Amino acid sequence: MSTKTATSPSLRRSISNTLKGSAGNLVEWYDVYVYSVFAAYFESQFFREDDENSTLYVWAIFAVTFIMRPIGSWFFGRFADRYGRRLSLTVSVAVMAGCSMLIALTPTAETIGVGAVVILVFARLVQGFATGGEYGTSATYMSEAAIPGRRGFLSSFHYVTLVGGHVLAQLTLLIMVVTLPEEAITAWGWRVAFLIGGVGALAVLVLRRTMDETLETSAIEASKNGKAKSSGSMRELLVHQWKPLLLCFLVTAGGTIAFYTYSVTGPGIVKSTFSQGDVVTGTVINLIALVILMLLQPLGGWLSDIVGRKTLLVFFGIGGVSYTWFFLTALPQQTNPIVAFSILVGGFIILTGYTSINAVVKAELFPTHIRALGVGFGYAMANSVFGGTAPLLYQAAGEAGQVPAFIWYVIGVIAVSLFVYIFFLKNNGQNWLDHEKSLHAEADAKAAGREVESATARA
Repeated sequence: MSTKTATSPSLRRSISNTLKGSAGNLVEWYDVYVYSVFAAYFESQFFREDDENSTLYVWAIFAVTFIMRPIGSWFFGRFADRYGRRLSLTVSVAVMAGCSMLIALTPTAETIGVGAVVILVFARLVQGFATGGEYGTSATYMSEAAIPGRRGFLSSFHYVTLVGGHVLAQLTLLIMVVTLPEEAITAWGWRVAFLIGGVGALAVLVLRRTMDETLETSAIEASKNGKAKSSGSMRELLVHQWKPLLLCFLVTAGGTIAFYTYSVTGPGIVKSTFSQGDVVTGTVINLIALVILMLLQPLGGWLSDIVGRKTLLVFFGIGGVSYTWFFLTALPQQTNPIVAFSILVGGFIILTGYTSINAVVKAELFPTHIRALGVGFGYAMANSVFGGTAPLLYQAAGEAGQVPAFIWYVIGVIAVSLFVYIFFLKNNGQNWLDHEKSLHAEADAKAAGREVESATARA
């Protein structure tokens, strides 16, 4: 029995597809995060400067785009389960590119009045639609492309690039803060940031066309011929796959609220704390901390291949329940850059227990014919309810003097997911990805056997 080595063609192919899938993911998530990173600069371009609620409106637009994610996950997930992962990913990145360019070129409110906000909301809603499809399909693709035994490590690059998009957005801001006056960033610098995302997404279109397709050709042909009606079917998902869908939702709930609280609200707190003194300091703290979060992902994925996915999720759940109160009460009070950085990184270490493996954990729950839809829709629903609303709820809670209520809310959601991790997930045992690999290996062995028999008969 042969064993695949690190230099085997199978592993090289897996790494190649992982990198290609990651590149598109990186650009799409840059497009998502450039909004939150540059919000303080373009806010005055879409709302009156004397509007006391303008900041709340900006984050409301950020939150409302999450309404479109379940719709995007349904559309692209259905598409990916019927016609292939690669084509679905190619279309989603093209949509993201168009919307980023539209935002970059949108006239200000001073020029076209309320029309500026209408265009911004429209573009962000469509981006939410594309993002809903990107997450489920890319998580599915990267999990399927990874080889057994290294699936946690390779699929962790899904979040390496997701966080990497945030890192690139922060790096873009840092370069502008160092080289441009604040007035220039407010006037036109933020437009350049959005334009970079649009151009980058167009470049990825070429790269994604060279990826291998992980959905079987026979499955695609069956869908085209109308013979695979259950593939990507919402009825199939809700009637026959409702248990893994519910599990996917509950696994995601605590993780997504922690992710947006720690990695979006946390850097926002740091940025506002240091905005009165040295803007560069706050930006550097956020950038370095996010780079560390990005680099932690492969470590978490590698550990999960050794100790199991459940172990890491339980670590995240216990850490999130224990650390969130300290994180959200201590961070706003810190004026010492090293202390603020340490608090932020502490949250990111805990968060890695979820982020590094969440893609493969969800992909392992569903069979091939419904995987992209199941992963995407389960994630998108939880993301819309708990994730995207977190920065808005924190902002509203802060203005109302009710931050402790928001903290207990976050802790409660994480605690529910922790309960699920402990009692409904397993570290070992067959999952759908392993089962399908076994079936494919068995089919290949039978085909090889038939070829040998045929050659023997001819001889």
